[in-house]
Amino acid sequence: MIRILVTYATQGEFVEIPFPPMIGNEEVQAGYLRTGIGKVKSAFHLTNALKDIKPDVVLNVGTAGTASHQVGDVLVCRSFMDRDLQKTAGLGLEWQIDAFPVPSESPLAGLWPGNALCNTGDSFLTVAEGMEGDVADMEAYAQAFVCKAMEVPFIAVKYVTDILGKNSVTQWEDKLAEAREGLRLFFTAG
Repeated sequence: MIRILVTYATQGEFVEIPFPPMIGNEEVQAGYLRTGIGKVKSAFHLTNALKDIKPDVVLNVGTAGTASHQVGDVLVCRSFMDRDLQKTAGLGLEWQIDAFPVPSESPLAGLWPGNALCNTGDSFLTVAEGMEGDVADMEAYAQAFVCKAMEVPFIAVKYVTDILGKNSVTQWEDKLAEAREGLRLFFTAG
């Protein structure tokens, strides 16, 4: 049995992913967890869920802004940075990590290819100036950190809803339905 825990921040980002009933010779069991917005809530709820569920992979799905891609792009993130902690890089704090990987022998290995960098912070990023990474969100780094500490593979799949610096908040709200459909199609095609 392959246990997949799908996390999402808000109800507006929830998408029921059409996983196949089997991957390889393994039956697929998917569960969903709404973590809430922000790093603290996300880390708290995910940590509690990991203790109970013990998934084979955590798959974070949701929306993100960008300065270097297009609205409608779907990026698979396996590298993460905390833009809030980056400001204290001189103190030796860890602010950039790679996710704990899916083991090569797992039937999940090779699914959802990509290695985008997700820039996470506790504020809704509305300016592109100084933005590092492919996409910006408010939860993925915290989830990647928790999963790495607990040795659970983690992947984030982000649908680009807004271009940073161009009316991001309004555009995000207007694009939620498109994001849900775009994410569903991404997983259907994969």
